[in-house]
Amino acid sequence: MFKYLQYIWNIYINKQMLTLLALGFSSGFPYFLVFGTLSVWLDDLSISLQLIGAFSLVKLPYSLKWAWSPVLDNVKLPLLWRLGRRRSWAVLIQISLFLSLIAMSLTNPQQHTMQMAMLALLTSFLSASQDIVLDAYRVETFADFPDKQASGVAIFVLGYRFGLIFAGAGAIYLASFLSWREVYIIMACGIFVGLLAILAAKEAQFYEYKKYTLKIKDSLLFFKNSIINPFIDFMTHQHWILILVLIFTYHLSNAYFNPMIYPFYAAIGFTKVEIAYVIKLYGMIAAIAGGLTGGVIVAKIGLKRSLWWFGILQCISTLLFSLQAMAGHNMPLFIAVVTIENFCSGLVTTALVAYISSLCNKLYTATQYALLSSVTSISRDVFCSTSGMVADIVGWEWFFVVCALMSIPSLFIIRKFIK
Repeated sequence: MFKYLQYIWNIYINKQMLTLLALGFSSGFPYFLVFGTLSVWLDDLSISLQLIGAFSLVKLPYSLKWAWSPVLDNVKLPLLWRLGRRRSWAVLIQISLFLSLIAMSLTNPQQHTMQMAMLALLTSFLSASQDIVLDAYRVETFADFPDKQASGVAIFVLGYRFGLIFAGAGAIYLASFLSWREVYIIMACGIFVGLLAILAAKEAQFYEYKKYTLKIKDSLLFFKNSIINPFIDFMTHQHWILILVLIFTYHLSNAYFNPMIYPFYAAIGFTKVEIAYVIKLYGMIAAIAGGLTGGVIVAKIGLKRSLWWFGILQCISTLLFSLQAMAGHNMPLFIAVVTIENFCSGLVTTALVAYISSLCNKLYTATQYALLSSVTSISRDVFCSTSGMVADIVGWEWFFVVCALMSIPSLFIIRKFIK
């Protein structure tokens, strides 16, 4: 046990890793503010489950971020460009993200539903843009040290998890004694964690911007180098279509129930304080353990075997929610289910992000990573918008069974086609 803790310490406790921890937090916390936490806010106002599920569509930018990633990869920002290719864009986006969250805090979703949807959409766009930049920064940090990539993923995902807990359980707990306006103002201040980290960090890799003009010839050259070539390069991977299917379905059993998870907890009788307590304490510890353990296991047994076993554990952990649905307000079972699910989700996320990172050519880091992570976002944000309808039709017990079966195609692909 001591050797394991010492091994973890040697890998993760250094300036480079702590910077990625802070950037992971900055990347993670806006997501729940347009997703799970926003669902709780809407549910508090007695907005229908179908409308809450439809609000998942505001996260569409996460699925389409590949479309503007070439701009973030190749366009030189005035004034800020001295910070570097990634850092300059990160600073601009983070300041804009802070302002968009403040605007959300000043909007009443019951009285101005469409306005809230538009602001949530803007926040999603900025958050997705931040993901493009920070993911590229993370991949480039270890571009020359691929053996450290899984560890970098683990610490970044750990920070991402902290961000989710901050904006999820933290926000729900604060909402038990503060107004939602005050909660979102506090949440907006979370952006300063990433902003300070990126200002203190060094640019991962030097990049010499190509000079393009508004001439047709240069515009076509920009289009070819920034958009066409990254796609063509990815298609050189064997079974590239199956790789996309794998990425789409691998995390689906967990992602599909996420829009409904807080309404589910409320439906079986758990209070905001109980939910926040369990997620903040047991969920956080399990997520940390899962993420760090995932990085170690990937390094020890390899990526393919990790993807396979983690995927099986994810399906099993999803099925446990069916037991919770049948048991109702059972606190010991609730603690066990949340702990197991968070641990398995930490394993799965680390393996999936490491796998996606391994597919990227460092010449097109931002564009290719944005493209591949957008595939997971389509399953998480667009496909999952139907979750409320399915929950209404089949009921909570069978809903989680349906969710668990959704990742089976990815396990078949891993077993048969991935080397």
